[in-house]
Amino acid sequence: MKREGPAAARAQGWGRAYFAVQALAGLAWWVGVFLSPAIRTATLGSLDPVLVAAFDIPLFVIGSGVAALGVRAAAVVATGWTVLVAAALAAYATITTEAGWGVLIMAAAAACSMAALFLLVRGRVPTELIVRGPFAFRPAPPRRHTAANVAATMGQLILFWGFFLVVLPSVIWWLEQRWGVSLLFPSAAAPTGLVVLILASSLGIASAVTMSSTGSGTPLPSAMPNRLVIAGPYRWVRNPMAVAGISQGAAVGLMLGSWLVIAYAVVGSLVWNYAVRPHEEADLEKRFGAEFQRYRDSVRCWIPRWRKDLPQLPP
Repeated sequence: MKREGPAAARAQGWGRAYFAVQALAGLAWWVGVFLSPAIRTATLGSLDPVLVAAFDIPLFVIGSGVAALGVRAAAVVATGWTVLVAAALAAYATITTEAGWGVLIMAAAAACSMAALFLLVRGRVPTELIVRGPFAFRPAPPRRHTAANVAATMGQLILFWGFFLVVLPSVIWWLEQRWGVSLLFPSAAAPTGLVVLILASSLGIASAVTMSSTGSGTPLPSAMPNRLVIAGPYRWVRNPMAVAGISQGAAVGLMLGSWLVIAYAVVGSLVWNYAVRPHEEADLEKRFGAEFQRYRDSVRCWIPRWRKDLPQLPP
C-alpha cells in the first residue's frame, strides 16, 4: 500500500476541517431557519422547511460531519447533494424570485465542498486540468510579420472582453436582480467605474500589443510568445494583462451597481493567482530558464516595483 506524503496528509486535514466547519454552519443555518422567519424567507422562500430539512440535514449536515472524520464516501455524498441543491435553488429562485440568498450560500458551499473533496480524496486540487486541451501552454507558430501577431491578439481581446466583460457580467447582473440580492451603491460608483475601466483597458491594450509585437506570440495560452517579454508594462509588473482584466471586471461591477459582478472579478483573480499562475510560471521557467528566474526575482506579480535595475532582454 502506497503511503501518502506529508503534503497530502496536510491537505486531507484541511479538507476534513472544511467539512467540519460546513457541518457546524449547516446546523446553525437550520436552527436559524426554524427560529427566524427572515432567515427562512431569504434562504428558502416559500419552500417547506420541514420537507427540505428531512433530506438536507442527513445528507448535508450529518454527511459533512461524517466526512470530517475522513470518510470519503460521506464527502462524496455531501458534495453531490450540495451541488444538486445549489442548482435546484438557482432554478427555483430564477423562476420565483425567491430564496436568492440561499442560492448564493449553497453555490459557495458547493464550490468549497468540491475543493475539500479533492483535498480529502486526492490530497490536492487538480488545477492542472485548467491548462489542458485548448488552454494548454504552447508556443505560437512562427509568423511572417509582427502585424499578424498583433492582429491575432486584437481579435482575442475582442472575443474575451466581449464574453468576460459584457456577456457574463450582464447575466450575473440580471440574476442578481432576479434573485433579489442586489445592494444599493453610491451615486459615484458608476463614474468611478468608468474611469477605472478606461485606465484598465488602456493597460490591457498596451500590454497585449507589447506582448504580441516583441514576444512573437499572443496572450492566448495555445499561442504563447516565443520570447520572454520584459518591455512596456511588463517592466513594472509581471502580469499586467491580469491586473487589467481584474480591474476591468471590478469596474464593470461598479458601473452596473452589482456587488456580484465585483465578487466575480475577485473570485477570478483568486482562481488565476492560485490555480493558473503557478502553471504558467512553471512553463515560462521551463522554456526560458535563468532569464525568467531573474525576471521573476526582479518584478512583482501584482504590485509594481519602481526601480531602474530591471533585467534586460538579450539582443
